[in-house]
Amino acid sequence: MSKSILIVDDSVSIRQMVEMTLKSANYNVTTAQDGQDALDKCQSASFDFVLTDQNMPRMDGLTLIKSLRGLANFRSTPIVMLTTEAGDDMKAKGKAAGATGWMVKPFDPNKLLDVMKRVLG
Repeated sequence: MSKSILIVDDSVSIRQMVEMTLKSANYNVTTAQDGQDALDKCQSASFDFVLTDQNMPRMDGLTLIKSLRGLANFRSTPIVMLTTEAGDDMKAKGKAAGATGWMVKPFDPNKLLDVMKRVLG
């Protein structure tokens, strides 16, 4: 059974690129346009992995991670930030919020797939 992945990004083009990359590796992909959309979807579904942007309307990535970590079925789910934010301060905030890892945009599809394999096994 393939793993279920949630992609969260307010950029349609980023969502599409990540979705194509992951679907080509046989992952089941669900997309969300911002943190609030993602949180709503996570109330009624569970995912094996969450990939989220930081800067989004309605709810940013750090707030989403903190919210997901408060839900029983997302306490140990791998959550990776995929963002233009590359500063050490922001990475520290991500780690404190509960992020499993950090990737900087623009992303390399092969590197993303490597991260997925490492985190999901």
